[in-house]
Amino acid sequence: MASFPPLGSVTICEVNRELITANELSDDRANATYGKILGMVFSPVPFQLEQELERSPSPSPPPLESDTGEQEGTPAAAAAAAMAVEVVQKKSLVAVLEGFVSGCLRRLFYPNDVHLLPEVDLKGVSWHLNKHIVAFISGRTQVIIRDYEDSEGKEPTILTNESQRDVRVLEWRPNGGRMLAVGCKSGICIWAASYPGNAASVRSGTVSFLGSLSRGSGIRYILVDFLRSQNDEHVSALTWSPDGRYPQNNIKKFLPQVFQTSASYESSAFTVWDVAQGMGTPIRRGLGGISTLKWSPTGDYFFASKFDGTFYLWETNTWTSEQWSSTSGFVKGATWDPDGRMILLAFSDSSTLGSVHFASKPPSLDAHLLPVDLPEILSLIRRSKGIEKIAWDDSGERLALSFKDGEDIYRGLIAIYDTRRTPLISTSLIGFIRGPGENPRPISFSFHGKFKQGPLLSVCWSTGFCCTYPLLFRSHMLP
Repeated sequence: MASFPPLGSVTICEVNRELITANELSDDRANATYGKILGMVFSPVPFQLEQELERSPSPSPPPLESDTGEQEGTPAAAAAAAMAVEVVQKKSLVAVLEGFVSGCLRRLFYPNDVHLLPEVDLKGVSWHLNKHIVAFISGRTQVIIRDYEDSEGKEPTILTNESQRDVRVLEWRPNGGRMLAVGCKSGICIWAASYPGNAASVRSGTVSFLGSLSRGSGIRYILVDFLRSQNDEHVSALTWSPDGRYPQNNIKKFLPQVFQTSASYESSAFTVWDVAQGMGTPIRRGLGGISTLKWSPTGDYFFASKFDGTFYLWETNTWTSEQWSSTSGFVKGATWDPDGRMILLAFSDSSTLGSVHFASKPPSLDAHLLPVDLPEILSLIRRSKGIEKIAWDDSGERLALSFKDGEDIYRGLIAIYDTRRTPLISTSLIGFIRGPGENPRPISFSFHGKFKQGPLLSVCWSTGFCCTYPLLFRSHMLP
């Protein structure tokens, strides 16, 4: 039977398919339940919650106006439309057609996808792949880093800079030391750890004000680069290539060293960045703004989805792609399995997940989209408006989901599933995680990619805490 956290309780961890709760957050309670097993406790990190932290969109664009100056949708606008026949008689047909085409172009290319951006599962929490270091968005202009390996740095490090405005996403670079990419207004901030006698180097040619220092008692970080996006677009999606390098390609004859991909809801192109050179190569498909980008763990495939309901699967050997269309809305969340042979998708208008399975080895794009039902959750959360956020741990054994709205008793909870891939995905509900404070809601969450002792889930809650939950279920880890 699924574990359900009582009202007023907080979740501590999982032990053998049971989610343990307590009356309040406490390191002593955490140490008694999992600390003795892991040899460490992941203390919650408080942060000052800002209004609009949940990445609400920029101000809405002004409504389009008719030729009479009236807003669309008003009685005056309707009356103006009814007079269109008379207007045609008084204006030349060419002028009317010009106005019609101009209006269509404004509707087609104006970045209205900003209104859909709050529906997307933006990555606001990121674990370093090889260390016990978590970074999360803590405000519109700042990021917090908590290093659980730094015994001297008990206080978190705060990253802030005048270039880092309206932060949307962040991700640690794989196999690249302590380097963090932060997507924000007009581009990407690249932060790197700096040590006495081994200072982080700022990219040659970068203006000096980028070398801002972080605040906090731990390791210091320097803003070593700012990758300016094309047309100063707001970066709302980014992902590093799996090993921090770029696979075989034909985009350029030679692309050295470290690579990253970014995109914006304001553009139909995504950009492949040569981070060492600070240069980007845009790749364009379709017209809609981009909602999600994801490299496969092996680097053989790349996933990109758009707000118009289409998504693309690329193979990165020759950079060819297949276009897919969804009848369940646009892709709002995506996560690969550990082997890179399937990808789980959450859609804006569905409470059922989809999984794309590749039928043969890379570079083949032959694949099938299959439903992944969640029957247990649908019977419990009957009024839910669909899946809100999704995360799948790198072992493929634990899946975390949050749901939009739903019944009051389940609102704000995170469902934890046991998953199997033999060969299709099957799920079994373990229980729910409840956050701290009054009416907590998950803002964002993510699994540690390489935690050896089991899945490790970190959640930023609307009540101003970033909490980490070890999910322990292997018998050799338990007393």
